[in-house]
Amino acid sequence: MSLLIGRTAFGDDKNSGNVLSKQEAESLLNDWVKNERLKLHMKQVAHLMQCWAKEKENLNEDDVWRWQLAGLLHDADWDQWPDMHCKKIIEELEGRNVDPEIIHAIASHGPIHFGVQPETKMDKMLYAFDELSGLIHAYSLMRPNGYESMDVKGVKKRLKEKAFAANVSREDINDACERAKIILDDLITFVIAKQPAVK
Repeated sequence: MSLLIGRTAFGDDKNSGNVLSKQEAESLLNDWVKNERLKLHMKQVAHLMQCWAKEKENLNEDDVWRWQLAGLLHDADWDQWPDMHCKKIIEELEGRNVDPEIIHAIASHGPIHFGVQPETKMDKMLYAFDELSGLIHAYSLMRPNGYESMDVKGVKKRLKEKAFAANVSREDINDACERAKIILDDLITFVIAKQPAVK
């Protein structure tokens, strides 16, 4: 099964700045995603995107929501349409005249799978957070105190264990850090600090 999207242009430039409201985004999330674990993952990635946009990029409230929205909906079609992953949500957002930058970020969150390269900072950070967020959450579930007192060393030890969270691509994590020019330790520290806020 190929998940290659087969194109690299998304949406219409005249829709730049257009977003879904928080209510529309929540409604789409709840309609499309029935798996609570997947829904939690998407909310965690959205929160990381929100925090990064606000704290590291110093973006305004509107742009912070654009980043958050990309994170919230990046896996929206995985639950019900895995063979259409990325294509279905792209078509949905194009049909709703959503900002093409948000759609491109979603389309490029797995370049080896979808064939779309991360270009903007939004693209690169969504790609960077996606896999790492999942691995760190899996690690929290096996620890008696969850995220409390979790450290970089412990996460990196799990990263080296190929059997742990085996579906998480270590190659993608390393590739994403290189593309975003971020040191892995710094990214891990950020996720450990921010992710526990999402239950």
